[in-house]
Amino acid sequence: MPHETSLIALIAVGLTLAFALGCVAVRLRLPALVGYLLAGVAVGPFTPGFVGDAKIAHELAEIGVILLMFGVGMHFSIHDLWAVRKLALPGAIVQIAAATGMGVGVSYFWGWSLGAGVVFGLALSVASTVVLLKALEARNRLDTGDGRIAIGWLIVEDLVIVLALVLLPALAGPLGGKAAADGSNLWATLGLALGKVAAFVALMLVVGTRLFPWLLRKVEAIGSRELFTLAVVAQSVGIAYAATEVFGVSFALGAFFAGMVLNASEVGHKAVDKLQPLEDVFAVLFFVSVGMLFDPRVLVEQPLRVLAVLGIIVVGKSLAAVGIVLGLGGARQTALSVSAALAQIGEFSFILAGLGIALELLPPEGQSLIVAGALLSITLNPVAFFLADRWSRERAGEPAERDLVATAAH
Repeated sequence: MPHETSLIALIAVGLTLAFALGCVAVRLRLPALVGYLLAGVAVGPFTPGFVGDAKIAHELAEIGVILLMFGVGMHFSIHDLWAVRKLALPGAIVQIAAATGMGVGVSYFWGWSLGAGVVFGLALSVASTVVLLKALEARNRLDTGDGRIAIGWLIVEDLVIVLALVLLPALAGPLGGKAAADGSNLWATLGLALGKVAAFVALMLVVGTRLFPWLLRKVEAIGSRELFTLAVVAQSVGIAYAATEVFGVSFALGAFFAGMVLNASEVGHKAVDKLQPLEDVFAVLFFVSVGMLFDPRVLVEQPLRVLAVLGIIVVGKSLAAVGIVLGLGGARQTALSVSAALAQIGEFSFILAGLGIALELLPPEGQSLIVAGALLSITLNPVAFFLADRWSRERAGEPAERDLVATAAH
């Protein structure tokens, strides 16, 4: 009998190409993720040869996001999140507003509608979870003050975008798109969304902090390494899925809170160690899935628009973040570090673009521009960190000895 091999073929070809091109990228003194992205372009529908299943690739990438955010949550306590609120909360909201405004302004000159501009700007405002966390992890900054601020900033961004995803269908009609078929009331929709998020957070803090560490301790007492690993993976993926299906929270946020409730437990660090190899593999598949969405023709057909998008993501967002952090009393080094961490876009941007097209708000070319901006900004993100580190050292009077080669090796 014939076998369905789409999943196996994608994993085999995608990972093999990612490994080969990643090695080439490192030899050329480029970040390995450039090779992973190019592997995705090679197996995508816009280049000849083998074409991978984009839907399967997206689902595999989601697993990577879940595992990564679960691991980060286990390094992040409620106290850590509360400690960075004065910078992360207003900073993320103002930065989203600034980036959205830039997107609306640029799209206006292109002749797009207000609704298209809002969706486009929101898509350019939110950073990629995987890219940000991998960048901080590679530089040993996850547990630093700047790293916690960047993660807290990202969590606030995710919450805002989750609300935007809920509200866009209700706002589509007034914004010039396809009105919601059920005639949803805006305030009722907003109230329901906020209520679901609050209910999920409360459930995790009240019940989750007691139940899930207890379950892992019981499994650990059995003495089976396989069962403990399985329990950690099942808990991270299961809670993230339930958070999305029941409470309308994103996979990333659900997994983050699932990990955070284990932060104070003695089994937390063992769980992190078990997840690390899986995180690395699925993170590579995330970059492959991004590359598969990229149509290289957009670079030839609309180079100026691509440059405008890249300018908003890498320059506009970075300058806005620096100004916001300094305006809120943060240190210059913190401002530069956070701006570099957020100078890229990713998974939420694609989700927003897809919803915008479905609601007839965003023109199809908007999605191509967003994907091009994501791929190029992800590729350039190590350069942003290099420049931020260099300027920080120069301001502190230290010699800039570390070069881009060392940064790119990560």
